[in-house]
Amino acid sequence: MVDLSVDIAGLKLKNPIMPASGTFSEELAEVFDLDCLGAHVTKTITRGLRDGNPTPRVCEVGGSMLNSIGIPSKGVGAFLDKVVPFYRAYETPLVVSISGNTADEFARLCSEVTVEGVAAIEVNISCPNIEEDGKAFAIRPSSTYDVMRKLRAATHLPLWAKLTPNTGETPEVARAAQEGGADALVVANTLLAMAINIRTRRPKLGNLMGGLSGPSLKPIALRMAYQCAKSTTIPVIGCGGISTAEDVIEFLIAGATAVQVGTATFINPTAMVTVIAELERYLQREKLSSVRELIGTLIDGEQKEGVVFMEAAP
Repeated sequence: MVDLSVDIAGLKLKNPIMPASGTFSEELAEVFDLDCLGAHVTKTITRGLRDGNPTPRVCEVGGSMLNSIGIPSKGVGAFLDKVVPFYRAYETPLVVSISGNTADEFARLCSEVTVEGVAAIEVNISCPNIEEDGKAFAIRPSSTYDVMRKLRAATHLPLWAKLTPNTGETPEVARAAQEGGADALVVANTLLAMAINIRTRRPKLGNLMGGLSGPSLKPIALRMAYQCAKSTTIPVIGCGGISTAEDVIEFLIAGATAVQVGTATFINPTAMVTVIAELERYLQREKLSSVRELIGTLIDGEQKEGVVFMEAAP
């Protein structure tokens, strides 16, 4: 037997595998035992009703996916009345993902979902901030710090800040999130991208642009997870293109403590179950007693046994 358990800022998970927000719902309980996961992460909610973006909302691009869902939501009231009670039947910790258009709106929603049955709050600061001309909160360190500071004051629950790959200041944003009160970082959300139908000469998404997820995003998310783990002292949760145990192991070696599986679940609804089993078998083969022995073990620019491993090509 091997120990798959990890600790995310005091929140104990039986294993490091959880769904990415927006790729998981109560209906999956009909497919597998939801208690096998390390955590449950809900679809992102907003305070009020939200219709989402115009269709088409999803398209395939080279084995990956573009989506422009637009965070449709039935509002916080419906979420508290129907969704939270459903997950109270499970032992697995519930992580609620929230989104807001302003820092104050974010903080108010954060306070409203601080209820019994919620173990942590994932704050989707990758979403547009209307106070910053529509730029995501996590694009800049200053706006990241400001929103996290207000969120921290709004709840006693652990806060997981979901970062965006659409920034050139990843380490700075990560540090700002920690300084503002984040207990963990989710790295990362989708990458802004687009696709065009050459027959109609129209965009393949109704909203013109959308978020790239799946295998194409993995190298970027992996690089970000490594940067964030090196730049902060709080746990990093890797997210982006993870579909196999090998993907998970890469993120753990790079410094992530846990991971989220997203697009892979659309292809195979039991992908997370398979990944957990494969991860356990890998640890047994490598004669490792705990998954924690992998975390942050990347050989980075150091000389080991006569071999020099370069951090980056010259």
